Amino acid sequence: MVAVKVFKLDQCGALDSFMAECKALKNIRHRNLVKVITACSTYDPMGSEFKALVFEYMANGSLESRLHTKFDRCGDLSLGERISIAFDIASALEYLHNQCIPPVVHCDLKPSNVLFNNDDVACVCDFGLARSIRVYSSGTQSISTSMAGPRGSIGYIAPGE
Repeated sequence: MVAVKVFKLDQCGALDSFMAECKALKNIRHRNLVKVITACSTYDPMGSEFKALVFEYMANGSLESRLHTKFDRCGDLSLGERISIAFDIASALEYLHNQCIPPVVHCDLKPSNVLFNNDDVACVCDFGLARSIRVYSSGTQSISTSMAGPRGSIGYIAPGE
């Protein structure tokens, strides 16, 4: 099974989001990142532009749904499960920041962007706001961005943004 993320190109920033996700995901593979199967960029029968990403289906929902359900299942997560989830997310971020060339910053990490696969492994998703870091020979870093101002969701933006 797959999940298809269709971009609503009439919305402001949708094309930039599609391009950012394609750029961020084209060369990265890690067990704690949602697997991209393919990207689709074409025109529909009406002549309108159509863009979509096809991902591995994540059958066990999001971290947000586990933390904030109508039935308050938050208490159902044992300490071991919480540590495992934190380790999975940290492994994904360590890979993005230290093993990718160039390094990638997610910019929108929040519970709804952490999904669980069939084995209940936590996987980070939604790279629509991701950006690359250029590391110069002097050891300094520059964050590449196409947008001015802070990136991310209100309540989850890093303090330095």
